[in-house]
Amino acid sequence: MKKVVVVFLIALLPTFGFSQSIFDKYEDMDQVGSVIVNKGMIDLVSKLGAMSDDAEAKEFMEAASGLNRVKVFMTEDAAVSADMSKTVNKYLKSSKLEELMRVKDKDVNVKFYIKEGKKKDYVSELLMFVSGLDNVEMGHNGRKLETVLVSLTGDIDLNKIGTITNKMDLPKDLNKAGRK
Repeated sequence: MKKVVVVFLIALLPTFGFSQSIFDKYEDMDQVGSVIVNKGMIDLVSKLGAMSDDAEAKEFMEAASGLNRVKVFMTEDAAVSADMSKTVNKYLKSSKLEELMRVKDKDVNVKFYIKEGKKKDYVSELLMFVSGLDNVEMGHNGRKLETVLVSLTGDIDLNKIGTITNKMDLPKDLNKAGRK
């Protein structure tokens, strides 16, 4: 009986957020900067924000509470950028994401993809892929970015996505995604 329970639990683990993502390979690459925020941290920050008297903090916590995971990958390496582009294209073919919008400004391309959620104006995944950056400096170290990949998963209210991106200091173009 114990073996059956153990096998059952192992089979269920991927449904509890422990599954691998096609993008996880970028976490350990030296040429890639990454920020990964999992549900536990999101819940902790949401609880702390709920105790705050700051209306802006409460609004952010409400918007972020539906998130399960945030992944941001950034690189300045041309070979890694090309690999990210191939990986995104492969992922788009195998997932049920649809293009929400795209923005092109000179060589810079920003593409947004979503997977419909269970409710109107909600999505279960929002993917943003920015390529063709050339002289965008990040932080105080002067690192220049070529490509940025942002993946948000959970129960995401598109009407509140701007609140999340403003507080997380993500690219401001994500704010446009909330206005589909």
